Amino acid sequence: MATLVQAVRMALHVGEERLGVTDILGEDIGQPLGGVFTQTQGLKTAWNTPLDERGIVGTAMGLAMSGQRPVAEIQFCDYAFNTIDLLKLAGGLYWSSNGNFNCPMVLMTPVGSGIHGSIYHSHSFDGQATRLPGWKIVMPSNPRDAYGLMLSAIVDPNPVMFLMPKALLRAKGVAGEEIPGEPSDERKLNKMIDAPLGDRTKWTPDWPDTPDFFIPIGEARLARAGRDVTVVTYGRMVQQCVKAADEIAAEGVEAEVLDLRSLYPYDWPRLKESIARTHRLLVVNEDTEVTNFGEHLIRRAVEDLFYELYAPPKLLAGANVPGIGLADTLEAHSVPQRDGIVTALRDLANHQP
Repeated sequence: MATLVQAVRMALHVGEERLGVTDILGEDIGQPLGGVFTQTQGLKTAWNTPLDERGIVGTAMGLAMSGQRPVAEIQFCDYAFNTIDLLKLAGGLYWSSNGNFNCPMVLMTPVGSGIHGSIYHSHSFDGQATRLPGWKIVMPSNPRDAYGLMLSAIVDPNPVMFLMPKALLRAKGVAGEEIPGEPSDERKLNKMIDAPLGDRTKWTPDWPDTPDFFIPIGEARLARAGRDVTVVTYGRMVQQCVKAADEIAAEGVEAEVLDLRSLYPYDWPRLKESIARTHRLLVVNEDTEVTNFGEHLIRRAVEDLFYELYAPPKLLAGANVPGIGLADTLEAHSVPQRDGIVTALRDLANHQP
């Protein structure tokens, strides 16, 4: 079974071999490192840029507008904040040109906590990303979705932001959710596409024959079926919410967990059906709670389903603090944890209209 980062790498290989990817650019993603998370090892079109996030985004925009199909990386999303004005321009290009110019670029960046990255390597980017009109925003929670969403992002004619949960990059898939064509033996896959330690100058990857497998942008995934509470989440929090739902099931509360996968466009029909059926809503993510993307989902739920709700919708998000501390205790108090999700589910389930 592939890890999430291996899935990204295999998708990028398919992109450069068959889907027209011309440049994969970013800091330390070319030889010899292949990315700080190994996400670009062995890729032919990967090259290193200077340490200049604005230069990376601007170069990708120029390549895209000249007919190329680049994939650019910001090494950590914490360093994407100084590119907001350029991201706004990229998102608005098709609209402002009255449909005459496309900007077929992918911007991928690791997001979130869970690796003890402290204040400079633990931020989320959901809120900023979803406030950029013209961009599609995706965040996978497993290797299969990472592969399929990356291929969909590559072929999209306009900009797509591919947010990679840092804490899940080494996470493996589960049975029944394999990437089509991947070896069943994970050790075989590691030997095929993971660069060896030491001298890599003569190493070349042996890529598995994976197909053009697309997961449509804008479709949520049912991570766990339930009847009592709808949990809407994405990225790293999907696993936490499923585990919390399994735990509280012993108390007779069956929570339905929806993995959004695509933050924009998002699958409102599926969310609406689930919320109308369970009559209770919990939104969970890591981003800071003030002006959180989850607040938009709650606002829409209240507007569209006010008379279907048996309890006030609840947002469980990161603390509104400038950064995340290095110590385990500080990190755990900065972003939602499983026990907090269980408590929120219990409170919603027990609330009487």
